[in-house]
Amino acid sequence: MSMAACFKDCFEKYNSKTAISFLRGNKVETRSSFLDLDKNSDKMANLFLKQGVKKSDNVVLLLDKSLVFIVAYIALQKIGAVSIPLNPGFKKSELIYLLNDAAPSLILISPDKAKTITEIDTSLTCLEFDTTIPFQEMSCLESFSDDLEKVNQDSDDPALIIYTSGTTGNPKGAVLTQRNLVHDADNVINIWGISDSDTLCHTLPLFHVHGLCFALHTALLTGTHVVMLDRFVPEVVIDILKENRGDLACSIFMGVPAMYSKLIDTTGHQTFNFDHMRLWTSGSAPLLIKDFQKIKQTFGKEVVEREGMSETGMNFSNPLYGEKKPGSIGIALPALEVRIVDPESSLDAKPGKIGEFWLKSDSISPGYWKKPEETKKTFEQGWFKTGDLGKKDRDGYYYLTDRLKNIIITGGENVSPNEIEAVISRLDEVVESSVVGIFDEKWGEKIVAAIVKTSGSGDISDTVKAICKKHLHDWKCPKEIIFVEKLPRNTMGKILKEDLKKLF
Repeated sequence: MSMAACFKDCFEKYNSKTAISFLRGNKVETRSSFLDLDKNSDKMANLFLKQGVKKSDNVVLLLDKSLVFIVAYIALQKIGAVSIPLNPGFKKSELIYLLNDAAPSLILISPDKAKTITEIDTSLTCLEFDTTIPFQEMSCLESFSDDLEKVNQDSDDPALIIYTSGTTGNPKGAVLTQRNLVHDADNVINIWGISDSDTLCHTLPLFHVHGLCFALHTALLTGTHVVMLDRFVPEVVIDILKENRGDLACSIFMGVPAMYSKLIDTTGHQTFNFDHMRLWTSGSAPLLIKDFQKIKQTFGKEVVEREGMSETGMNFSNPLYGEKKPGSIGIALPALEVRIVDPESSLDAKPGKIGEFWLKSDSISPGYWKKPEETKKTFEQGWFKTGDLGKKDRDGYYYLTDRLKNIIITGGENVSPNEIEAVISRLDEVVESSVVGIFDEKWGEKIVAAIVKTSGSGDISDTVKAICKKHLHDWKCPKEIIFVEKLPRNTMGKILKEDLKKLF
């Protein structure tokens, strides 16, 4: 089945039940039933069709988290277009590459982005939605019918492209098919027991698989009520989660380690009763063992740590019922084949030994958008090579120990060092730079930069910070900068990243 068909079945089944309660700040701004989502997405789909969007066309969603984002996303699924959600916080220099690579037939933007898109390419077609106003006050759909002709879709049709940072510095678009999305959603629903009796507190962004696929998809396919916050504000989230009655009382929270850290800091020495919450999950970055214990102590339940990727959907999860091992990403999900391979020999590593995770599953992307060489390098005889190093214990639990790739994971966000280095190197005073991630209790990894500067250039710390802030999202900007006479290298001239980390 396609995602559109799955959505349609659920929308008809749950009809008048509230699907989404959208909160701006700490107040409910809009409530939308499953029937509302169905009819409004049909209208939106007809709007897109009038704009000339066809099946398999790429459409970029450069919108803030909002109900209009969700309606637009469902509408694109219904007409068989390919959704490409991008972080609305991206700067012009980041969008230039992404929009050129994505080659969208349409870009959905907020009015404040119009000038930036025009500066990038005047030939790009945009459709503006003001995400700062309540959805019910939008008039753009009033003239469109909710009678939509069904589009036939195949399970191998592309449905979604998620851009993920790569070691080359340029993000790669992981193409996810209808089969990938449906299989992944079914897996998550089944292993975590998500149902129409649940209410999900949704504080994640919608431009990642975590917030879009693992959270929103599973809710929209099970009749789960979504209490959707426009952004993550720890004080607001705690106020929502501690309520155990009323229509905003939640049973599920999905977060990243950095979120949990902020929530725990917010509770301070206060004690709240969270017994009504049945499921706490953590992913997108490693969870420290001591943080696992802090979460249990603060919220009264063990968090379910899991692992997934943009290219693969969710792969591993600690069990909902049964032992949850701190530091482990859990056991393999149903219908996932796993090999642990010695990177040197490409042979299976001996039991208990560390190797690279190779995977096979119906949720795994067939490849990267317009990057056949990258796709070829990533697959080996049908196995997806994750680039992650890890091991399996005797009980079948998996552990990530390191990454073959140099990607930095900070606060659940994947960051390419090369992208940051390219920005820093724009300065005439910079000879060269190298960016790495070092351990940080709050963020998992902290982005730091070592710079070789020209002689006599003086202190350029503020200049480096300014150019990074201008061209990069805040979470990509280095949190610490040092200046060195030379970068550590091996005899082949390759920078020794681990030696570099020791300088911090």
